Amino acid sequence: MTAYGDEVRGRAKAIALEQLAEGGPEAVSVNAIGRRMGVSGPALYRHFANRDDLLAALTLDAYEALAAALAGGDGIDAIAHAYREWALAQPHRYALLFGPPVPGFDAHREDLVAAARKAMDTLMATLGTDDLERATLAWSRLHGLTSLELGGNFGSMGLDGRALLERELGAGF
Repeated sequence: MTAYGDEVRGRAKAIALEQLAEGGPEAVSVNAIGRRMGVSGPALYRHFANRDDLLAALTLDAYEALAAALAGGDGIDAIAHAYREWALAQPHRYALLFGPPVPGFDAHREDLVAAARKAMDTLMATLGTDDLERATLAWSRLHGLTSLELGGNFGSMGLDGRALLERELGAGF
């Protein structure tokens, strides 16, 4: 890929992230991105085969960003807080990874599964285990708390998401 191609892809992904934040995955439109960039939609198809290819690129980027956020943590408490903070700072990217499936989008493509596995490998290393089931149970507890907080469920009950996470961490993974 040329530097110009990388620049076009980067700009298109930045606009797609804005669309994602404004209206979810269904709002991502290659043609609308092209109009905003001052090019035709078909011109962008040289860089992304279709909308699903663009969504896959966004998903890969999100998994890489999540894995990087988790990799900076030392210990389960740090990783749990990094996960929560990443999700709260980027709820649209979190929803792309863990929200309802996008109709027609294959979220189980080999490259996407490999990217998701990097984040899980970080959790497993922090837990000091190669037990995928144990790591998945720990992740599901963390994911459940984070998803409920993002959904506004704690605020309506007068609960603090960070305090709940601290309590869950105190119960031990």
